[in-house]
Amino acid sequence: MAERTIRMTLAYDGTCFAGWQVQPRHRSVQGVLQYALQDLHRHEVALVGAGRTDAGVHATAQVGSFRTDLSLEAETFAQALNARLPRDVRVLASAEAPPGFDARRSARERTYRYYLYPARIGLPHLRHYCWRIPRRPDCAALNAIAAALQGEQDFATFAATGGSEKTTMRAVTHASFAERESFLVFEIGANAFLRKMVRSILGTILALEDRGEGPEAMRDIIRSRERSRAGATAPSRGLFLEGVRYDGP
Repeated sequence: MAERTIRMTLAYDGTCFAGWQVQPRHRSVQGVLQYALQDLHRHEVALVGAGRTDAGVHATAQVGSFRTDLSLEAETFAQALNARLPRDVRVLASAEAPPGFDARRSARERTYRYYLYPARIGLPHLRHYCWRIPRRPDCAALNAIAAALQGEQDFATFAATGGSEKTTMRAVTHASFAERESFLVFEIGANAFLRKMVRSILGTILALEDRGEGPEAMRDIIRSRERSRAGATAPSRGLFLEGVRYDGP
């Protein structure tokens, strides 16, 4: 049978992973999925992901793609792989993709959400899925600062040291905070993200709000392109890859 491209929607709990990308001697999401694909195909299969999430980062709608020579119905791959995967990774759906589809290169926008839990004492069952902070920041002030992120800009200030990206230019489509029951949720979308960019941005916004500074201070920090001007990097446990947008249906 001629090879086809299969697109999958994936969810995972990143707590016990060293991140998405395969790494020697470390458990990765990509590695676990490729092992399941190899078991199903009886030969190695390369898997591409839409976003290379860091250690401890979760996903509810990561997208992956691979080439297959099996005659299985595209929708059946989800069930076949879930039977081979550990409980902290699930294939939510699988479908045949158009020729040339690549989960990373074909993506037009990625959306992340970060869950903050403002409380004096944290709830133990939430400890891997949010960042407890000791006070509730002013949501309107946070949104005013976040608005300065929108548009195509050089985000070198928020790039982790040692990154391999060819350019630090990124186009942020939206960035805002919303109060949801006990949580304060930061959502941000962009064409792509630098390594640790979302967590560095969040730490910077919180620091500016705490000091009573506003959007112009954020613009100055972005223009500086100096990593030392950014705030502390938020921990990975509160971050979720929530969606990936592609052209077409």
